[in-house]
Amino acid sequence: MEQPESFEKYQSLIVIRQDLNEGVITVKGLVDYYLKQIEATRDLNAYVEVYEEEAQKRAVEFDEKFKENPSAVGKLYGMVIAVKDVICHKNHEVTAASKILEGFTSLFSATAIERILEEDAIIIGRVNCDQFAMGSTNENSVYGAVKNAANTEYVAGGSSGGSAVAVQANTCLAALGSDTGGSVRQPAAFCGNIGFKPTYGRISRHGLIAYASSFDQIGVISNSIYDAALLLEVMSGSDDYDSTASMTPVPAYSAALNTQVAKQKRKIAYFESALNHKGLDETIRQETNNLIERLKEEGHEVNPVPFDLIDYLVPTYYVLTTAEASSNLARFDGIRYGYRSSDAADFQETYQKSRTEGFSEEVKRRIMLGAFVLSSGYYDAYYTKAQQVRRLITDKTREILTTYDFILMPTTPTTAFKLGDAVKNPVEMYLADIYTVQANLTGIPAVSIPLSTHTNKLPFGVQFFADKFEEESLLAFAQYVSELTD
Repeated sequence: MEQPESFEKYQSLIVIRQDLNEGVITVKGLVDYYLKQIEATRDLNAYVEVYEEEAQKRAVEFDEKFKENPSAVGKLYGMVIAVKDVICHKNHEVTAASKILEGFTSLFSATAIERILEEDAIIIGRVNCDQFAMGSTNENSVYGAVKNAANTEYVAGGSSGGSAVAVQANTCLAALGSDTGGSVRQPAAFCGNIGFKPTYGRISRHGLIAYASSFDQIGVISNSIYDAALLLEVMSGSDDYDSTASMTPVPAYSAALNTQVAKQKRKIAYFESALNHKGLDETIRQETNNLIERLKEEGHEVNPVPFDLIDYLVPTYYVLTTAEASSNLARFDGIRYGYRSSDAADFQETYQKSRTEGFSEEVKRRIMLGAFVLSSGYYDAYYTKAQQVRRLITDKTREILTTYDFILMPTTPTTAFKLGDAVKNPVEMYLADIYTVQANLTGIPAVSIPLSTHTNKLPFGVQFFADKFEEESLLAFAQYVSELTD
């Protein structure tokens, strides 16, 4: 069968499935195209490993399966996916972009990976990220920085920068990432993609290398809301391996996008303290205000609501996540697996040198901060206080969401940073998370959609929050807003 020269028109699985059904393309042809795109965009440094033979083999198997019985293929037949290097895939390396896990091969697959493979998805490769998902630029990686395909002098965002660029550069249809404080939504905004983080516990964390366990959640970067909804539908549900995975029934998210759920007039809140924040870029502020006015014109109720805790979001997030990280990363000690220093004289020196040499500066900085806030002299002053503030933030956010359907927020205060700029000032990089961390502190779902292109030619996004387990209405509304802003 003769394949089209370009597959750039495929922005959604819906179109791919139509062409597969009509015999216009084959899965093998689609995989071959993506493999060529990966090779053509190597300079972006998105991929750390490509599963070329494995992807091609699965593609041929699925083409045969479809030929024999079209109704036998899974929900994700035709979907080619990249996976962030913090999600375990059996018999494949996973390193969290760190020297400390150099050469480590996973003995099992994450629950999310198992579920997408069962529905006939093809994983085309493992993509770059900030080491142990710690960072906002994807420069903190043993594999080097990921470059933004819109302008290679700029960062991709982090920590799921490789996932965002893999989709941005058309090397796959969608990518899995992890979102601890905006690590899916922020790079998605920097790269002009859709970034979706579900409710905490909606997708099992089994097989996700932990950074901060009460914040981490597997998320999706894609070109279409439909693909994000379908992946959520497949990956969600209870899991015997993760006690925090919700047992709440999983709706057919993808089916709700064009129903009455999507057409309802909504009540939307926004924070004047966020839109008037001194750190917000003027163009992003103006475009966000323009969207607010457009939504009002469309008949939605959009109102400012008071939220006086915005300046506490980032400090609270970093106190708590570094505390959890210092505990979670204690297992990487150079003894049981991964990198071990070769010139240590005894057990204690092996432990010390392996961790010193194996972790990056940013990871060591966060481990030390976490150990400090958990220390006996400072536990109450920092960790306990941060937990109390987290409760205040959660209560206030949930209170707003009892009156309003959604909260509207810019995704990022600026467009992508120039390579090297944020590394010089870690505090500035941390403050860039001001608009994303609220969703993780409170455990609510959030989605970032492309809003516009800045005068500097770089994309930026807007995000919406909903109450816990309200992904169905959130995704339907995001689909509506995406069509409104096209």
